[in-house]
Amino acid sequence: MEFLARLITSALAVIVTSYLLPGVHVDGAITAIIVAAVLAFLNAIVKPILVLLTIPITVVTLGLFLLVINALMILAAQKIVPGFSVDGFWIALLFSIVLSVVNAVFEGIAGSSKN
Repeated sequence: MEFLARLITSALAVIVTSYLLPGVHVDGAITAIIVAAVLAFLNAIVKPILVLLTIPITVVTLGLFLLVINALMILAAQKIVPGFSVDGFWIALLFSIVLSVVNAVFEGIAGSSKN
C-alpha cells in the first residue's frame, strides 16, 4: 500500500514538474503514473549498475555526475513511455532536479499528515 501511495505522489510530482518546465510534456494522469512507475523501476534496477560502473568519474566530479545519471534515467523513461517527452539533455537534467525537489515536498506533506 505504501508503494502505491509513493507512486501516486511521484506521478503528481511528474505532473507538477511538467507544468513548471516548458520542455517537458506529459499527455495525462495515466501517463504520469506510468512515468513514475518506469522511473521507479529504472532507479531500482538500472541506476545502481550505472552508479557502480561510474564510481571513478563520480568521485572526480564530487558526485555531480550522479545528476547526469539521473538525466539519463529521464531520457530512458522518455524512450519507454509513449506520451512523455523531454526536449533534450539539459531539460532532462533540470527536470530531474525539479522533480526531486517537488517529490521531496510532496513526501514531506504526506509524511506530516500521517503523524
